[in-house]
Amino acid sequence: MPPAQWEWPGGSRRPEETKEGCLKMFVRATEGLWGARLFLGYGFLGPVCGVWLGLTIGLEAVAAEPSYLAPSRPAAVASGEQAGSAGFAASGEADELLRLSAESLESLTAKDVVVPAMEAKVTTVQRSESTVGQSPAAVYVITGEMIRRSGVRSLPDALRLAPGVNVARANSNRWAISIRGFNNVYANKLLVQIDGRTVYSPLFSGVRWDHQDVLLEDIERIEVIRGPGAAVWGANAVNGIINIITKKARDTQGVFLEGGGGTEERGFGGFRYGGALGEALHYRVYGLLFERDRGLAPENPGDNWRKRQLGFRMDWEPTEERRLTFQGDFYQGHSGQRFDGAVPTPPFFQQGVHNDEEPSGSNLLLRWSRRLSDESDWSVQLYYDLVGRSGPDVGFSHSYATFDLDFQHRFPLAPCHSLTWGFGYRNTRDRIDGIFLVSVDPAVRSYGLISYFVQDQVTLRPRRLFLTLGSKFEHNDFSGFEFQPTARLLWTPSPRATLWASVSRAVRTPSRFDQDFRLVSAPVDMSFAPPRVTFMRFDGSRAVESEQLLAYEIGARAQSSDAFWWDLAVFFNRFEELVASVPATPAPPPPAFPPAFWPMVSTNAMHGETYGFELAATWQVHPQWKLHGGYSFLKMHLHARPEALASAEANEGKSPGNQAYLQSSWDLGDHWQLDLIGRYVDNLPALAVPSYLVMDVRLAWLPSESLEMAVVGRHLLDSAHPEFATPAFHPSEVEAEVYGVIGWRH
Repeated sequence: MPPAQWEWPGGSRRPEETKEGCLKMFVRATEGLWGARLFLGYGFLGPVCGVWLGLTIGLEAVAAEPSYLAPSRPAAVASGEQAGSAGFAASGEADELLRLSAESLESLTAKDVVVPAMEAKVTTVQRSESTVGQSPAAVYVITGEMIRRSGVRSLPDALRLAPGVNVARANSNRWAISIRGFNNVYANKLLVQIDGRTVYSPLFSGVRWDHQDVLLEDIERIEVIRGPGAAVWGANAVNGIINIITKKARDTQGVFLEGGGGTEERGFGGFRYGGALGEALHYRVYGLLFERDRGLAPENPGDNWRKRQLGFRMDWEPTEERRLTFQGDFYQGHSGQRFDGAVPTPPFFQQGVHNDEEPSGSNLLLRWSRRLSDESDWSVQLYYDLVGRSGPDVGFSHSYATFDLDFQHRFPLAPCHSLTWGFGYRNTRDRIDGIFLVSVDPAVRSYGLISYFVQDQVTLRPRRLFLTLGSKFEHNDFSGFEFQPTARLLWTPSPRATLWASVSRAVRTPSRFDQDFRLVSAPVDMSFAPPRVTFMRFDGSRAVESEQLLAYEIGARAQSSDAFWWDLAVFFNRFEELVASVPATPAPPPPAFPPAFWPMVSTNAMHGETYGFELAATWQVHPQWKLHGGYSFLKMHLHARPEALASAEANEGKSPGNQAYLQSSWDLGDHWQLDLIGRYVDNLPALAVPSYLVMDVRLAWLPSESLEMAVVGRHLLDSAHPEFATPAFHPSEVEAEVYGVIGWRH
């Protein structure tokens, strides 16, 4: 019998590559484990060494070909070999029979089994096209159909469909969104991308969600990675990654129009036109606008929101192996708010200051990708992103421009190794015009980021066992050199089941807020005869270093039948060097005029642990009835140094401990659809926000393939409820609402 053939990670087989050869190569690679210490880091080395050592021992056993790991052989083969010792093997007919039996078994083993939920396409986990079943990470895919059936009107509301994602609306135009804890309006441990363009603000390492929009009809899928992905995506991919992927231009041909309005959605509309210039070039242009009413509050929160946006995309595909993409967006909006703030003259503090901010921006992205073979491809991408936000009522404004270049290449390094590597460069220049309440020193700053990464997917056993090792290396102008390695193990005992485990290190690099901002808070002491005051002031510090995460994850997913699929992920995270504020002096200085200040300096003064799990499931109860569900549990323990402010540990109570979600999608005949969504979110004790249970309903009529009319009700189990609170501005409650929408496709 010839040696068992080794399978390439991409699925092809090469007769000259044997399993024995690949195992020997991997065992030889493990001999360099001592040198890997520099690559993996101090805290990371122990767990990974254990994994490598266990695998090495196991591989030695595999190389010896015990019966339970050797390629299966039919009974006819075994009996044929025994008969051969008695002279039967001399028969040419018997040899031919044995050869055909072995080939038939090999063909049956290599035959692909189609499992819909496991075969869902993802690209974010390893920066190359793969599937959910082949992903050693907690990944969930929100499809465009799920978004349409939910009836939501914004990206943040669409993210509520994913398990483990905490979406809380603070007022009509601001959200706090995070994964696995540390939620805040300025949450800084989540990386968000739209078509490969990073959209978090370098000012605070978070996302301004009122800047981010796409035509929801054009979304192909949203890939949500819970847990660190810094080994390939870099700093700030700490607790998760959200990658919003829109459809190719060739998939959006023709005309799409929509419009509607209701009690809170005062009016919205969108259009898209897609066409082609020849057979290779496809394009689309789109536009959207909306106006949203203010939230509910005892006093007018002034948080109404309106926006308009235009965009385009062109895809040139002269062959199946080559694609050039050019796309861009242009937007302008109005986001109202009220806030309380310090002023330098009596009465030293003002309440309910009205500020209509004007978010605006534009971006252009160019990407050239080339597929060399089934196992090799490369791509190069560059984009320019200009973002502005002005507050003419109070004078505070900021803007920044980002240029980003990224290259990656995947190729087969050896018979059992698929290597992906790449490098990137990013430069950002910002300008911040401050006021007494919020200022920045220096007002203008330019900062760069140079990075490279390498990742090796090692096939330990064809179609069964895979090991992924990799790391991202970066140098930035805030904290210097950073490395972020990972080790991930994937076992697929069958096409319908996957088990995986990982150990990863990630960092959240300091931002402008951490190092350069000055925020004046409420007075701690004051008098008016004569006027004197002492303000508490929060100061950034150039001494702030990166926050560090060491994450342990394990997960399983399975599709036990064509109708039922489930996914479970369990995690334990250890955080070090978390940023907290520490008083510069034990007591505040006496009041004075001009004002005196009591500085609170940012420093790495806290550590902590988080742990929990997320469970998701889909059940096709009937061909016309599908259920999606999810539950997540989170526990946080933060430990600040004694001198740090007590509010630092309050972050424990800003993320819900329990979340649950259930969506029922029912096709009522050929022309009607009924969708029911129930959501439960636990209380936030640090913010005095109670738990809530709400229901969304969508009833749609589709009289033809082109026309769709729907009525949507959201947050229907109560008249209003709070979801988040922040001292940065006046929050408002989320009100129950009803709206109608009409869509036409041609």
